[in-house]
Amino acid sequence: MKRRTFIQSSSALAAALLLPGCATSGQSGPEKTRLRTAHIGLGYQGSEDMKAIASHPAVEVVALCDVDANFLKAAHEKHPGARTFVDYREMLREMGDDIDAVVVATPDHTHAPASLMAMEMDKPVYCQKPLAHHVSEAREMARVAKEKNLVTQMGIQVHSFYDYRLATQLIQSGIVGKVHTVRAWSPKNWGYDGPAPTTSDPIPASLDWNLWLGTAPDREYVEERYHPTNWRQIVDYGCGTLGDMGVHIFDTPYNALELDVPRTVVNECRPPNGYGFPENNLVTYEFPGTPYTGESLKWVWYDGPGAPAAHPDLELPNGETLPDQGAVFIGDKGRLLLPHFMQEPRMIVDGEYQDISTEIAAAAEALQLGTPIRNYETESPKHYHQFVDACLGKGSCSAPFSYSARLTEVILLGTVAGRFPGQTLHWNAGSGRFDEEAANKFLEGDYRKI
Repeated sequence: MKRRTFIQSSSALAAALLLPGCATSGQSGPEKTRLRTAHIGLGYQGSEDMKAIASHPAVEVVALCDVDANFLKAAHEKHPGARTFVDYREMLREMGDDIDAVVVATPDHTHAPASLMAMEMDKPVYCQKPLAHHVSEAREMARVAKEKNLVTQMGIQVHSFYDYRLATQLIQSGIVGKVHTVRAWSPKNWGYDGPAPTTSDPIPASLDWNLWLGTAPDREYVEERYHPTNWRQIVDYGCGTLGDMGVHIFDTPYNALELDVPRTVVNECRPPNGYGFPENNLVTYEFPGTPYTGESLKWVWYDGPGAPAAHPDLELPNGETLPDQGAVFIGDKGRLLLPHFMQEPRMIVDGEYQDISTEIAAAAEALQLGTPIRNYETESPKHYHQFVDACLGKGSCSAPFSYSARLTEVILLGTVAGRFPGQTLHWNAGSGRFDEEAANKFLEGDYRKI
């Protein structure tokens, strides 16, 4: 099923399921006192999302959905009053009026189908990162959210953390001048350079494999190859390390510099094998300039074992080792190192650290950040609660689909470039297509009917 058919079918199906009383939830609608949530995907990340959302005192978890009976059982034990489902379509169809918001924490390839159906039913959506599996899906999700004026949020929890907000303020204050280059890295390995499996294993009785595959191509089940982990490595389901850690680490520089989408992208990686993402990627983007950059911006991403490669921009004072993951802003007044995560940014000029305590204090005061709290367990729920509060008519979200779809598009262009190693691809933001026609086939998927 082609993208257009999928989108039309999804929209038509959702429209047919609408029941009286489904109201659009805008970014600043009337205040409510309770939010009834439905959760699609209850595995490792999904259970954490459910825990964080449910920790808000106004939330009532009313529906749970997972294709794995074990995950569903564990979630139901925490929320015994919620109804349980294996198929999210049935959940949305049967509980339309009883759901106020939907949380999606499935593998990447199901983000768009589930989110779009919920949004077509006028439900606010919190969707895990990356927002979608294909560029066409990210754009469609942003379009529907805007058209319906829905509260939306992508699950990049660190977006709301102290040090990332601080770094954004510092960069926009001009602390390193106009930024001409960003270098970002993660040594995580969500790639797979091996061959596709040639054998299969019995499908566990607890797993609905057909529904797990969803709209992705049919494939034999292989134990520990796809579900519940390692699916990020496979092109049909995940988005590699770029889609996992890249979204988090790109977020602050992307937001701080007010970037849009790139003009060009090139990925230095091994030849594509049609099955797994490359284990090492060196992706270079060229972005149009903004008020915080030079005439253009060069962005270099390194991932996989051994990342990043040595470069003068990444040399630290006193021979120090780089943080395991992070980013460096390089401007005409110096460099700003931003570790990932929960570490204060540090400025480097002429090979020496600079005392920027005064600038940090001013930035923190401007944002009313208060004292730094570097505790993931206490800080992580803030991003989720921001979504809940927005649904209740109290404020807005900082990573709505209008923003996160563009950020996701940047990420996905890098994964598409991995299909054409060493070739510079030219992106036309207006048309949403590459100048190189061969690359355009990877902007959307062939959707299997289920």
